[in-house]
This record gives sequence, C-alpha cells and structure tokens, in this order.
Amino acid sequence: MDRSRLYWIFQILGWSAFAVINLFFVSLIRGITSVQVGAYLSLGAFYFLSTHFFRHIIKSKGWFSYKLSDLLTHAVLSLLILSFGNVVATVLINWIFGILRVREDLQPSVLLVNMFISFLYYALWAMMYFLYHFLENYNFTLKYQAKINEIKLNQLRSQLNPHFIFNALNSVRALVDENPPKSKEAITQLSNILRYSLIMDKKRTIDFSDEIKIVKDYLDLEGIRFEERLAVKYEIEKEAYRFKIPPMMLQTIVENAIKHGISNRMKGGLVHISCTVGLTGDLYIAIKNSGQLASNSTRKVAGSGHGISNTIQRLKLIYGSRAFFKMKNFDSEYVVTEIKIPKQNSTLD
Repeated sequence: MDRSRLYWIFQILGWSAFAVINLFFVSLIRGITSVQVGAYLSLGAFYFLSTHFFRHIIKSKGWFSYKLSDLLTHAVLSLLILSFGNVVATVLINWIFGILRVREDLQPSVLLVNMFISFLYYALWAMMYFLYHFLENYNFTLKYQAKINEIKLNQLRSQLNPHFIFNALNSVRALVDENPPKSKEAITQLSNILRYSLIMDKKRTIDFSDEIKIVKDYLDLEGIRFEERLAVKYEIEKEAYRFKIPPMMLQTIVENAIKHGISNRMKGGLVHISCTVGLTGDLYIAIKNSGQLASNSTRKVAGSGHGISNTIQRLKLIYGSRAFFKMKNFDSEYVVTEIKIPKQNSTLD
C-alpha cells in the first residue's frame, strides 16, 4: 500500500473514531440527539481538514529539512494556532447547531481547557505523523546504505580477482620450464582456482570447505615452486566447516604470507593455518607464517595490491563491528593474522 492511500485511510478512520467516541460518552451523560450527532461529526470534519492543511504546510515548506530545534519551534507554534482555531470552530459549530451555552461555553477557563484538549489531540496527530515519516526515512536510509555497501563489495571483488589470477599464473609459469610433469598437476590446480575465482564474483560469502580447498591448491602450487623451503601445517576443527566466509579471504592472507614472508627468506619458512570455534560459537582463524612486520608494515602490506586492505574492507561491509581482523608479530620469527567470523553470519550466502 502506497503512502498516500495509507494516509487517507488513517485520516478518515481516525477522526471518524474521534467523533463516534465523543458521541458515545455524551450519550452516557445526557443522551444523544441528531443535533449533537451533527455537531460532533462537524467537529471531526474540522479536525480532519485542519490536520490535512497542517500536513500540506509541512510538505510545501519542507519542514523535514529543518534542524530539530527549528522543527520543534515551528511545530509547537502551529499546534497552538490550530488549537486556537479549533476552539473558535467549536464555538461556531455549537452556535450553528443551536447548542451553544453562552454563559458556560464562553468563560475564559472553559475556553482555555478546550484549547488545551485540542492541543493534545493535534500534538498526538503530529507525533504520529512525524514518527511515521522519520521511521520511513530511516528504513529508506538503511536500504540505501545496504545497496551502497553491496556496490562497494562488488568493486572490491572485481579488484581482487585479476590481482590473484596474475600471481597464480606467475606460479605456474615458473613450473613449466623447471618441472614439466609437475606443471601438468599445477595446471589442474590452477584451473580449480580460476573456476573458484569466477564463482566468487557472484557470492558475498562461500562455504569454508570450498575456500580451504582452494587455499590447499594454492599452497600446493607454491610448494612445487619453493620445494623444501615451504612447510605447511593445518589444524582445522570439524565445526569450522559449518561456516561461510568471504571468498578469497584465506587465500589472500596466505598469498600475502608467501609474498612478504616466505619468499623474502633464504631458508623459506612455515605457513600454519588454525581454525577453531570458540565457546560463543564464533569462528576464529589464525594464520601464522615465517617473517616479521616492520613498524609501518600495515600500511605497506595494505598498499601492496588490494589484498589485505580488501579483506579488511570486505569484513567490515559484511559483518560490521562483529568481525575482527588483526595482523601482528607473534615473536621474533613469525607473523600471525587473526580473524573472527561471527556466529550469526555463518549461514550467509
């Protein structure tokens, strides 16, 4: 149902209910006549028309663009004017229908009480109108932000894909001349990686099992190139396979470990991947690799391609503050990257 139709339904039902409820209470006190029915229906019609005019002023003057203090000032002044107009209209309606009690109804105290009651009615209407508007705008803002985040995520994935393919092709190229038999196996593994990289462009998260399989293929490729200079160790709990994670996340970190850690060491080093599920049900991933971070390493690593900076941004876009990412020196020999994937998002597609 569109906003305009919903507004008219609430206007008609609301002020009709106002007239009927007032007539009911009047009938309990002194009975009811056709004159009183006409008077209260006329008063309900005045409320209907005056609030509609108030809505017209709000929209035509662009009140929702005002600062909160200005909006409150305009609203209160308008409600006072409407309340005064309602009191005048009530006196005229009672006079037209012949039920005006001049000595009683025109006393200042009675007029002030009627104006206060009218102010409450108008204030209740204004509160519901403004609340509906702000809630609708808030929902629109959330949807808009979600769309912007999705666009940003697609941009990050499109940046990451060619970066990864380029590095993977370099690994295979090194094998073709050095060891042709092993290069055949490497090409098969690379085809798996390329197929996966195409799939990941359509997903914001993917099964952990698919991601770890590609990581293993990638490390196997690099193992052929580095031979005994690369050692790999896996410690993965069964519960970790229930999770979904951003595609290429682990592979990006492992690739970074090879590029900035293992390849810079004459004797090579170790890549240790550990995945556990904590007591809170969150997935904790730790990737430890040989090497050291310099004091400004975070900026250097983030600037080397789109790898680590992309990973951090994707985690933030998908999970917000519930995810965790940290890269630090573990001791004098190793760097450890720690990631937390929240439990609530373990079933995201």
